[in-house]
Amino acid sequence: MAVKPKPEPQQNHLLAALSPEVQNRLFPYLELVPLPLRALMYESGRPMRHVYFPTDSIVSLQYVMENGTSTAILVVGNEGLVGITLFMGGESTPSRSIVQSAGYAYRLPRRRVKEEFNRHGQLLVLMLRYTQALITQVAQTAVCNRHHSIDQQLCRWLLLSMDRLSGGHLTMTQEFIGNMLGVRREGVTQAALKLRQLGVISYSRGMITVLDRAKLEELSCECYEVVKKETELLLNYLPQRQTITDADEISTATLKSP
Repeated sequence: MAVKPKPEPQQNHLLAALSPEVQNRLFPYLELVPLPLRALMYESGRPMRHVYFPTDSIVSLQYVMENGTSTAILVVGNEGLVGITLFMGGESTPSRSIVQSAGYAYRLPRRRVKEEFNRHGQLLVLMLRYTQALITQVAQTAVCNRHHSIDQQLCRWLLLSMDRLSGGHLTMTQEFIGNMLGVRREGVTQAALKLRQLGVISYSRGMITVLDRAKLEELSCECYEVVKKETELLLNYLPQRQTITDADEISTATLKSP
């Protein structure tokens, strides 16, 4: 059986966008860590000691109610990082971070992150743009959960997840998907069955495979497209994986969606 190669830091698009100078300062302190499915990375109110840069995993940020129920407010994959609270002046987060799709991530100690951020260079500008993209995702998720059907929410969630993975497969139980969306498992089962009958996905033993992405986008609500366009506009390093050589280029350039 072939051994899967170790992920490289550049598999995270944000790390890949940094100039060699910034990479040389940060990469020696990166630590590769496995992220098993459903692993709890951060609990609400707990101090954060690292920032995580996923390479081939997906992390879901959830808000937990007093009765124990939870709803995912955003997903993070190889486009960004987990731990923006450290950049925004806080030491903890009101949300819970849980691994939605297993894989790996590189983590960076809080001290090194803050040192680089306080240089007021590339990392600061990229983090501000990334934070704005996350705000868009959170806002659109709230709108979607209020106004759109479970079928549409599932399509949106699948599309956002697939955008953050290198392949077209997602390992996830329907019960866990229900927890992500804040709906009952029966609703997810019915929605997934409809997609399978239409030939959009296949589903077996917790493995979801997207067979017809175009149809999945057609069945989704407008919320996915809003998040996708805003993310590509703000994070111009995503489609091109370009290296940033001058922080001023990011803050003043007029960006165009690909």
